[in-house]
Amino acid sequence: MPSGAVLPDLAPPGGRAAWTAWSIGVCVYVLAVIHRTSLGVAGLDAAARFGIGASALSTFTILQVMVYAAMQVPVGLLVDRFGPRRVLLLGVLLLSCGQLAFAFSSSFGPALASRAVLGCGDAMTFISVLRVAARWFPAAKNPLVAQLTGLVGTGGNLVTTVVLAPALHSEGWTFTFALTALLGVGAFAAVALLLKEAPVGVTVVPVAGRRLPVREQIRQAWREPGTRLGMWVHFTTAFPGAAFGLLWGMPYLVEGQGMSRGEAGGLLTLLVLSNMAFALAFGRLVSRRPGIRIPVTFTVIGSTAACWAVALAWPGGHPPLWLLVLLLVVMGSNGPASLVGLDYARAHNPPERLGTASGIANMGGFIGTMITLFGIGLLLDSLSGPAGHTAETYRWAFCWLYVPLAVGTVMIIRLKGRLGRAQAI
Repeated sequence: MPSGAVLPDLAPPGGRAAWTAWSIGVCVYVLAVIHRTSLGVAGLDAAARFGIGASALSTFTILQVMVYAAMQVPVGLLVDRFGPRRVLLLGVLLLSCGQLAFAFSSSFGPALASRAVLGCGDAMTFISVLRVAARWFPAAKNPLVAQLTGLVGTGGNLVTTVVLAPALHSEGWTFTFALTALLGVGAFAAVALLLKEAPVGVTVVPVAGRRLPVREQIRQAWREPGTRLGMWVHFTTAFPGAAFGLLWGMPYLVEGQGMSRGEAGGLLTLLVLSNMAFALAFGRLVSRRPGIRIPVTFTVIGSTAACWAVALAWPGGHPPLWLLVLLLVVMGSNGPASLVGLDYARAHNPPERLGTASGIANMGGFIGTMITLFGIGLLLDSLSGPAGHTAETYRWAFCWLYVPLAVGTVMIIRLKGRLGRAQAI
């Protein structure tokens, strides 16, 4: 029997105990999303506080996302070897320290370092929650639970736009970010005291003598075509909505479209609500019909590309409100569609390397987001004249979206063919 495998007579039971364990883990993920997206509503404040332009501002989120992406494989290995509970505890500690340091930073360098620490903690949450779910729920239910994890986690984004953004302007920078950092105390206590990462009798951490060497563990996970397909699905579907929600959405709507911060925040809330609705729909669809994964992926890619094409081509660079609403609703499908990639990794790898394979797949969307954040910021600064960032400069800068979209779509098509019909794509 492979190390870390579930014993035949102790298959994942589901039920109330499973939902309890998942709920504790997902609370940490919600907290991570709050920390991750907090800069998205504070971008203009950060630019003023640190005296930086668009390229430097994008560096905050790029570094955070880069650290997140780089940590995915190491985190997967840690989860496979030490179990998700320990990794979640370390993640909460790093998240809280990073956010607290960010709250008291008054210059660019220390603030940048604090976001890197925060990115490390963030990287440890999602894979750990999925691993807890894989131990507690039957395999057929995992796609739905993964989508529910993303859905509930999106609630952290809602907290950011509805609660954190107003608090930032009424209570100030230091108070707001310090208070969010202190939420980690409760999350740490809940995981330490209440989380059971697997049912009694199920092996969570493999016996040391049965562990594969790190290099071999990564090599086997990478050689599996389903892992690579999952990574490119995650890459191509996740980044448009992520880049918009993490950083460039608020500046685009305020500076490019002339909205007030309140109006822009309302539209960004629509992005979050749409994400939740699509998560429920995709979770049910993929759980019942695994063969629908690729059609869902291409539908999301095509509709996102089409909506952006119409918005960017609109005369004057000022699309009407109805089109902006449609664009945000469609981009709400990006995050849920990206979880289809993690389902590929789960379905094509054995339990003992599930964390490693999930880490490889999960880094895809964050690499795409990092490329997009940097490209848009660079183009904004290079195209802007004395008038600053205008609707026209945002229009051309956001054309960068089509570069990673094209690359990712080509790679999905190639890897889909390699898997073949026998593996029931």
